Amino acid sequence: MARKIFLFISAFFFVTSLNTAQKSAFTIEDLYKIKNVGSQVISDDGSKIAFTVSSSDLRKSKSNTDIYLMNSDGSNIKQLTTHPAADYNPIWTSDSRGIYFVSTRSGSEQVYYLSLDGGEAVQITNCSLGVSSPKLSGDRKYFLFTAQVFPECGADENCNKKISDSMENGPVQAHLADSLFVRHWTEYMDGQYSHLFVYDIEKKNITDVTPGYFDSPAFAPGGSSNYSFSPDSKEIAFDSKRVSRPESSTNTDVWIVSADGTGLKNITESNQGSDSNPKYSPDGKYIAYLTQIIPGYESDRFRIALYDRKTGTNKIITESFDNWVNDFEWSNDSRSIYFTASEKGYQPLFNVDIRNLSIKKIIENTAIFSFALSPKNDFAVYNYSYVHKPVEIARFDFGGKDKRDLTFFNKEIAEKVDIRPAEQVWVKGADETPVHVFIVKPHNFDPAKKYPLVINVHGGPQMQWMDSFWGDWQVYPGSGYIVAYPNPHGSTGYGQKFTEAISGDWDGKVYEDVMKVTDYLESLPYVDKNRIGAMGWSYGGYFMNLLQAKTKRYKCLASMMSIYDLAEFKGETEELWFANWDLKSKTGDPDDYEKMSPSKYIDNFATPTLIITGEKDYRVPYTQSIRYFTDLQNKGIDSRLIIFKNDGHWPSGLKSMPLYYNSHLEWFHKYLGGDPAPWDSKKLVRNMIYE
Repeated sequence: MARKIFLFISAFFFVTSLNTAQKSAFTIEDLYKIKNVGSQVISDDGSKIAFTVSSSDLRKSKSNTDIYLMNSDGSNIKQLTTHPAADYNPIWTSDSRGIYFVSTRSGSEQVYYLSLDGGEAVQITNCSLGVSSPKLSGDRKYFLFTAQVFPECGADENCNKKISDSMENGPVQAHLADSLFVRHWTEYMDGQYSHLFVYDIEKKNITDVTPGYFDSPAFAPGGSSNYSFSPDSKEIAFDSKRVSRPESSTNTDVWIVSADGTGLKNITESNQGSDSNPKYSPDGKYIAYLTQIIPGYESDRFRIALYDRKTGTNKIITESFDNWVNDFEWSNDSRSIYFTASEKGYQPLFNVDIRNLSIKKIIENTAIFSFALSPKNDFAVYNYSYVHKPVEIARFDFGGKDKRDLTFFNKEIAEKVDIRPAEQVWVKGADETPVHVFIVKPHNFDPAKKYPLVINVHGGPQMQWMDSFWGDWQVYPGSGYIVAYPNPHGSTGYGQKFTEAISGDWDGKVYEDVMKVTDYLESLPYVDKNRIGAMGWSYGGYFMNLLQAKTKRYKCLASMMSIYDLAEFKGETEELWFANWDLKSKTGDPDDYEKMSPSKYIDNFATPTLIITGEKDYRVPYTQSIRYFTDLQNKGIDSRLIIFKNDGHWPSGLKSMPLYYNSHLEWFHKYLGGDPAPWDSKKLVRNMIYE
């Protein structure tokens, strides 16, 4: 029997390797053939699903998003919109016979309506402010949306336009501020704030329901949709940070206001931590929201809390859950809440009963990005991916525990191109604590050969690498590299104690973790220990600079959007609460954090380094990278600096990331000996590669 099993396994791996060998190696261009599938919403009758599909054209440097429709069992998929402008954010009408959606086809974000019976899309709103992340009221009479305005103008579109045009085109070009924030992420604030507006569909007028010099909803990179109508459409809940020093505080609160803009009330005033993302229960009795209880600590554990609208009391209902809650939705009967959470390299779906607070895992070992519940709560649809599987939409039936894919937009490329899977290992790190590591082997991997290795340390630092599709995890293995992705101390998904261990200790346990992970990887028979490099972004970039300061074991480094001098960083970054908490002193000496600064160890520098940054990165200003590059050059250490002039902390996927990938391949090829990069990065910068 054992021999039969052995022969079966041997045959399985032979066939698998044969199938892989018949596929082509993954390239940068293949990455831009991957379609992004998501934004799934279920019709009110549960019979249909509207969703979006985004595609890219690398050579034209363009992307587009369209809306698709399918039956809730995945059958009869068809494309609803084909306009060259982006169409997204589908919202079902109550009769399930049409959808509203957002489009940029008029030149700004506006709401359109499309009947499923046929015909052209009809423009519903014509707001010069733009209509971002609209939500439809329960009575289908109003849209709630957010827009950037000058508070003195409110909903007056002409006033907002006049000030904006004057600042952009007038003779005086300057930024003026009397308080922080001066700038945030990629923009100077210049007196504008995000406000919530109610659009009356019948009367075609808008009302600013959150006037004042505050962001409502609270700021979030890429925009926020943390607001909702009550089931009776009479009230609105939203989050907003209304404190005297917003740049130093995490004290966002949940507020409620009548749909006409009156009766503003803070319902989480007693908590000095963060309260956000409010959602009404379908029966209207409660408002659920995410809460953090430690003031000033942005990486405190996210919990779900309930506000009882009758008694005015608040309570946390996931205190027993020791990982971060990400997103959540109410069950149709208002008895429970479904939520996703970080957990050991995945993002499973859970359920908490609001009566007895029991928590159950519904879908496990899956990196779920977003989900929607059917009206009867008999199934859920969600978009997800694995390292070897680009994102698709799947359905999970609660009764039979049946899980199956509904879309297959990336099936064709997966059949032609070798999209590599990840292996998972656990390595004993600092204090003998197990560290989770993902390993992706190269195309046409042969265990008898030795390969160069690249270790990628994640940013955050409080986040986790997941078993989900990432460009880096495929581009480098496609060019002959083994890549490894550890989740060291500071990562989420392994309990809050593991996460909080990094604050004030950026160069301690996490450094020991990575050294021990490297020791383990060096011992693997197929790893060439003389050809090991490392890369990282944000905190991961800082960690590359720390490796420069503390060790010479890596042949080359790639440092992206990195912190170099901690003292300068504390004075240059905009969200001061992060630096105030994470760079706190371990000894009581207020300058203790400077001992963790790579800039203090220039005499130790010796490793060739690629440096990438963004000129509009206000989180980690690009001057940090320039200073680092200057010190390397002055020491005669081979180094290359790339500054994306129009990008911030996250470069443009189409206009900048191809250079990002190509420059890494050039650098790794130079020092680790993998395959050559497809292009010359200097020509790529000069836009000459397609000539």
